[in-house]
Amino acid sequence: MNNFIDYIVEPYKSYSTLQIILEIIAAFFGVLSVYYTKKRNILVYPTGILSTFLYIYLFFSWGLYGETLINLYYTSMSVYGWVLWSKQTEKDHLHVDVSWAKKTDYLKSLGLFFGTFIFILVLYHFRPIIDGFKNIIEIDTLIWSYKPVDFIDATSTGIFLIGMWLMAKRKIDNWYFWILGDIIMIPLLIYKGYAISSFQYSIFLILAIQGLFEWKKSVK
Repeated sequence: MNNFIDYIVEPYKSYSTLQIILEIIAAFFGVLSVYYTKKRNILVYPTGILSTFLYIYLFFSWGLYGETLINLYYTSMSVYGWVLWSKQTEKDHLHVDVSWAKKTDYLKSLGLFFGTFIFILVLYHFRPIIDGFKNIIEIDTLIWSYKPVDFIDATSTGIFLIGMWLMAKRKIDNWYFWILGDIIMIPLLIYKGYAISSFQYSIFLILAIQGLFEWKKSVK
């Protein structure tokens, strides 16, 4: 047990106090964003964007440029969802109506998943250049070499992108993908050394299950 705690705490010894505080704030607004999603409240997007913006800064400061680009990707999807939800709000200008996804939505989701999966793997292929270990002129020396965690990363990112897209379309099915993605991310973030964010995804998982039932109930 002590070894597990040491494994979680060890990465934070190299982080500054500011980075730790910002990760806590980013996690808080991430949880708040999922809570607003559960309530079908349009505030999901400003809180979510604030969270991803903080993670963009944190990942960049940690030299994790791949994760920085991915969070930029998430932020752009959040802006897209915000625009769609703002057009569909009810009289109180906060809550939206929801519905189930159709077969065409799942076919588009499949395309989004594979497109994202390939994009992430290509991004990781150029990781030595992005991380500054190689110069752009050495691009021909790069080899297509991956670790198992890279494929897990690409899979979870694809799953979350589907969740974000279906959420933007106000489809109840989005919760299935958030739940699956959260289950993957909890141990993955511990492995990467982000225990605070892993705890955040544990809360995400609970809220996602609650959100699924609440969105189902709202349709009934």
